[in-house]
Amino acid sequence: MATGLTILIALICVLLMAAILIQNPKGGGIDATFGGGQANQLFGASKQTDFIEKATWILAAALFALCILTTLFVGSVGVGPDFITTPQ
Repeated sequence: MATGLTILIALICVLLMAAILIQNPKGGGIDATFGGGQANQLFGASKQTDFIEKATWILAAALFALCILTTLFVGSVGVGPDFITTPQ
């Protein structure tokens, strides 16, 4: 289970990096290097920025939630009185 969550976190990290990198730093939308002309035709000039921004926020929230979930899952394994040692 932890391996699957880790792979999912890695995939979301790659998608989040891609979503951030294709944004224009001046708020103009998708960079022309990544096919800005086709995106303008598909979404319209104002819709492309909204789509990428929403995707970025959704991916960031998913990454945050999965990190917390993974921490809770992995943190609960191996915790208990059997694993606590006291110095003698």
